[in-house]
Amino acid sequence: MRRGRILIGVIALGLVLSVNLLAASPSLHEWVHADAATEGHQCAVTLFAHGQVDSATVEVAAITPLVSIETTSQFEFSVFAPAIGNLPAGRAPPVSLLPS
Repeated sequence: MRRGRILIGVIALGLVLSVNLLAASPSLHEWVHADAATEGHQCAVTLFAHGQVDSATVEVAAITPLVSIETTSQFEFSVFAPAIGNLPAGRAPPVSLLPS
């Protein structure tokens, strides 16, 4: 069953590519059809060359995984730490020379 589907797909792909080749090369199309250069000539190649080919539309449901991303805002905060704790023993903070 699987080989049959692959074979049909390869044949269909070959037909579309050959029709596209014939549509791209008028001399090759005239080699296949003697009346290819005439005004009223209609075949699959001329219809394909002029874009008059209907194609089936296929709707494929796209299954996307649900990804949850949580973002947190960044914030900064400061904690009061008196400078006297950072000084060595016997040292006091500097005295302000400005009158208070």
